[in-house]
Amino acid sequence: MKPKSKSKTGKSRLQLLHQYYGYTGFYAFVWQSVKKVFPYVVVLIAAILIVNHYYDINASLVKLTEVLPIPGVLSVFFISETLLGLIPPEIFIAWSGKLSSPWVYLSVLALLSYLGGLISYWIGRFFTKIPSVHNYLEVKMAKQLKNSKKWGGFLIMAGALLPLPFSIACMAAGLIKFPFNNVMIYGSLRLVRFAIYGLLIFNVL
Repeated sequence: MKPKSKSKTGKSRLQLLHQYYGYTGFYAFVWQSVKKVFPYVVVLIAAILIVNHYYDINASLVKLTEVLPIPGVLSVFFISETLLGLIPPEIFIAWSGKLSSPWVYLSVLALLSYLGGLISYWIGRFFTKIPSVHNYLEVKMAKQLKNSKKWGGFLIMAGALLPLPFSIACMAAGLIKFPFNNVMIYGSLRLVRFAIYGLLIFNVL
């Protein structure tokens, strides 16, 4: 009897998945996307490092969580998670760990992050209604847009679980008009990430 992990061709599921991504142009698409975005990422990182050299950004954010009342901190977090998500959520998770009911506030943070991502999706959909953006996506980016729709679920899962801005991933899903129901399902992994980070950070505090 052949192992269940093998197909009729004798290849494992991982090998078949790799073969599929190769045939559909997934790897080429990712590489081309990375090359286009890389210069902007470098500039952004350099700008952050320069600012952080003269002005401790993380210390300022931590101080912000200390001086603002709880509703204020939650509001700042929600705005961040809705608009690009550039403030590391770990700062807010650490903040919740210092409160009297850490898991309650961690749950609130996780829900706000999830909702912020869903709102970001509709912001992306709103941008597609702008004629110049619509024409650019439908004409100049037609091939990339088609490929992106194939791997929209991967995009959302990466944004939900990895240390990447979840908001940006959801906004990109909105731009490519990835089905909203799927965004809700894949995006729910964001709640899992907060639970894992909570276990790790709370045990350190």
